[in-house]
Order: sequence, then C-alpha cells, then structure tokens
Amino acid sequence: MGAAIDITRRDYSASDLRRAASRGSDGRQACRLLALAMVLEGRPREEAAANNGMDRQTLCDWVHRYNEGGIEGLVSRRSSGRVAYLDAEEREELKKLVVAGPDPAVHHVVRWRCQDLQTEVLERFGVAVHVSTIGRWLHELGLTRLQPRPTHPKKKPGAEDEFKETFPSRLKELLHSCSANVKLELWFQDEARVGQKGTHAYIWAPVGSRPVMVRDNRHTSAYIFGAICPERGVGAALIMPYANTEAMNKHLEEVSIHVAPGSHAAILCDGAGWHQGSGALLVPKNITLLPLPAYCPELNPMENVWKYLRENKLCALVWDTYDEIVEACVEAWRFLIDDPERIQSIGHRNWACVSD
Repeated sequence: MGAAIDITRRDYSASDLRRAASRGSDGRQACRLLALAMVLEGRPREEAAANNGMDRQTLCDWVHRYNEGGIEGLVSRRSSGRVAYLDAEEREELKKLVVAGPDPAVHHVVRWRCQDLQTEVLERFGVAVHVSTIGRWLHELGLTRLQPRPTHPKKKPGAEDEFKETFPSRLKELLHSCSANVKLELWFQDEARVGQKGTHAYIWAPVGSRPVMVRDNRHTSAYIFGAICPERGVGAALIMPYANTEAMNKHLEEVSIHVAPGSHAAILCDGAGWHQGSGALLVPKNITLLPLPAYCPELNPMENVWKYLRENKLCALVWDTYDEIVEACVEAWRFLIDDPERIQSIGHRNWACVSD
C-alpha cells in the first residue's frame, strides 16, 4: 500500500471543517469534511474512512480534491448523464409533427399511436427507442391524449377569430341604431332536441369496469327553444313539438318579455332556416338577431348549456309519452334558471362583452 497523502492545506482547522459540515446542505460533502477533520485531529485514516462511509482509497482521492480546491472541492458533482437521443430542435420537430397529425396518404394512419411515432422517429432521426420512451417523450413535450372536438368539414378557417375581432364593432353599430339611453343586452339562443333516444354521460365507476346506463331506442321527442343572458344570469325558454319558424316566433315573444325594461337585446344564434331569412319570422322591436358564422357552434354557449342539462337532468331516463318528455324539459330548465351563477359561469365569453 502506498504512502498516505498529506493534507497540505492549512487554511482550515479540524474545527472549521466540522463547522462547515454542520452548516452545509450536501450530506455527502459533510461526510468528506468530517473524515478530513478526523485526519487533521490525528485519528487513523482507516477509522476516519469507515466512520464516514468510504474506504481508505476514496478518502485519499478526497484529500487530493481538498488540497486542490478546499472545501468547495468536496462538493458533490452531478453527472451530465447520457447524451439525449434527440436534441432540442429535433424534439420541437417531433412535437409539431404530433400536433399537426398524420397525413393519411403519406403516413397511412389517421391518428398517431406511439408505435407509429416509433417508426417515424427511426426514419426521420435514425433513432431506435422503445414504445414506452415515445410515450414519455410526448408527456415531456406537454402532450397528452384528448378527445378531439368535432368540427364541420365546411367550416371556414379563421371564421371564429374573425367574428370575435369584429364583434365589438357590430355591437357598436347596433347600439347607435337604438334610441338614446337604451341599454344593450347580449343573449345567446339555440334549440335542443330532447327525446326517448337520449344520451349518455360520464359517471364514476370502479377502474376496469364497464358500467351500463339505460337508453331508449324510440324516437318521440320535443325541442327546447332556449336563450340566456349571461350578464344578468337569466334565461327564457319554450318547449315545442317542432323546430320551425312558428316555434321561433313564439320563443322570441317569450325572450322579449324577459328583456329588461328600457333595454334592447342582441341575440346571437346560428343560421338555421327558422332563425334567418324567413319572411314569416316576426322579430319583436326590442330584439335584434345577430347570426353566428356558419358551422361554428363553439361560439354559442348554449351548446354548453345543453350539455350541462343533458348530463345532469336529461340522461338515464325513459319516457313513455310526449307529455313526460315536456315535463322533464321543464324541470331541467327550471333547474338552470334557479342557478343564476351557473348561467353566468357557462355563458360568459371574454370576447362577448357589451361596452358601456
């Protein structure tokens, strides 16, 4: 065995090293400091090494580090780790590829699976990794599995953003056309079919189970013509047997009654035939209809209202008659109207604000 390496530094005493060990947050550095303190105190090196979880050769290595760098030379150094399979630029390219989705004609798949991306990564970057590594990379890139929202193939790109940008000017034009001192209210309107062929909703159930929920296969139904004013937390609705211009006229009469006295209502609705362009459509004087862009139901919070009512009041039920359907619709709408804060929460849109 070679001769022991002497501690040549004399700027710290054994007490200084013990004091530094007690104040530090690096446990391994503290053990090294205590071992060197014991050596400075004249204790055998075998004992100093054993008491601090190392062998004599390791203690010798730390004496070298201490002589060269002092206390800072005993700090634990982090390993740089294995070189990443993909660099930052390649990871960003992978993320863009996943977000854009596959081209069925090129990639021969309609959605990305980890095994598909495994092949793509091998072809693009020449890197072969396990499928589980692909999944881990996707999570590290801030991606997760989500259920896409359905969209119509004829939807105009950018239609929603364009509508939101021009909406304040449309409201301003409408306000100028109203009489002086008239307050403008913003309403949203839509219809929902409710019937025997109902819908299902998410429920809590044991992991791995397949819960069942009753669903009728008959076709008797009714239509809820509903409208809400998120600012006031109010709404108006009628339950009708059909969705047509006559039903829309009656609904507009009902909404007109609920518009605050001295106010004018701007009602946003979709482009259904009984909403627009019908000579038989009678719009009350205190209402103006504002059409939403075609195929953009995301702009209408009434879609969220229907989802909320279906999940909480109108699913898992069986109705034998039309009257039972109407009664269920009435109960569901009253459930919503009795909760103004819920109307405000569901209906609020940052872009849909009426300026004073």
